[in-house]
Amino acid sequence: MINLSYDREHVWHPYSCLPPPSPPLPVAATEGRHIILEDGRRLVDGMSSWWCAIHGYNHPKLLAAAARQLKTMPHVMFGGLTHEPAIDLAEQLVTLTPAPLKKVFFADSGSVSVEVAMKLALQYWMARRQPARHRFLAVRNGYHGDTFGAMSVTDPVNGMHRLFSGVLPKHLFAPAPLPGFAETRDEPAEDIAALSRLLDAHREEIAAIIIEPIVQGAGGMRFYRPAYLRQLRALADDYNVLLIFDEIATGFGRTGRLFASEWAGISPDILTVGKALTGGMMTLAATLCTEEIAFTLCSNPPRALMHGPTFMANPTACAVANASIDLLLDSPWQQRVQAIEARLRDGLNDLAELEGVRDVRVLGAIGVVELEADDRAQRAQDAAVAAGVWLRPFGRLVYTMPAYNITEEELAQLIEGMRHAVEAACA
Repeated sequence: MINLSYDREHVWHPYSCLPPPSPPLPVAATEGRHIILEDGRRLVDGMSSWWCAIHGYNHPKLLAAAARQLKTMPHVMFGGLTHEPAIDLAEQLVTLTPAPLKKVFFADSGSVSVEVAMKLALQYWMARRQPARHRFLAVRNGYHGDTFGAMSVTDPVNGMHRLFSGVLPKHLFAPAPLPGFAETRDEPAEDIAALSRLLDAHREEIAAIIIEPIVQGAGGMRFYRPAYLRQLRALADDYNVLLIFDEIATGFGRTGRLFASEWAGISPDILTVGKALTGGMMTLAATLCTEEIAFTLCSNPPRALMHGPTFMANPTACAVANASIDLLLDSPWQQRVQAIEARLRDGLNDLAELEGVRDVRVLGAIGVVELEADDRAQRAQDAAVAAGVWLRPFGRLVYTMPAYNITEEELAQLIEGMRHAVEAACA
């Protein structure tokens, strides 16, 4: 039996206190798209374990890749050494990500990959003899992680800036892009005007713009137009600042394209990936950049990127990531994501008429119901669990990001669970 009393008194859970206000559910196992609780209940996982388990759980190809690697080299330091899984994964990432991203730095979590991206930008401008370029331009409602650098470019309200105001660097924030995904519609000029004014006013200070392309994740689950990104790329070029895309949540097919930036047909100067990189098996992330950034940085003192995690390029994680990418590319993932999108629209859209619902939006394998009230998350979660579904609502948002290989029956149950969750939250 899982010792819940010890957990309650000693184990910290995300964004919670000790003891937590509501006890976590004890999990005995995972299987396919299901979380199996200690009491035997099976929950269809609508969260893909915070958006990363895109193939479901315990996939035999990922388990086999891990087992093979564990037999020969579970881990080895990456300083002064290298290995085949890391080289193969770097080649996969360079091939798949938008050109001209050519250089790969492996990290051990998404937040750390953002820290690396920020260091890259800062060291690049130091190498260019422009150390005054030490600030970042981000947008409201963004989320980039909980470590201090990543938190400093996350939305000031959602990102807990008030708690750490004495130590967080002061960066610049433009208004969030207008909500609403429309692939071919132009972006209103006034939507990006405030960002343009910030660039103009602080052109000598800004090292880079950082943004989540197309989908702002934990900052509000907001979707916006590809045209915004195209204007952003043009502005970054005009003002000679770097452009960082945080694709930790959107990479590897979640929006219907392999990378969300593909909707806009552009490339950043620096890219971060994580979450689905290993198919949810274990933690791994990466930061990619252009040859020009890497050459400039490495040609000037200290002639090195000043970062080096202990578990950087862990061979087992790299082997699983290679297997996960192969599994994704060998599957009909586009058709699966399109089918999930269609079913989510059909099953959720009419909830927009329910009193207490502010908005319903779907893009790729992402379904979001935004409520009017922001204190109903626990009520919504309890109703979903009672319906045999695992959701983790936050704030006003009841949302799902299921595995791509979810069955029709499981997806139907997931949608029904979301409906129960929303109805309970609005009651």
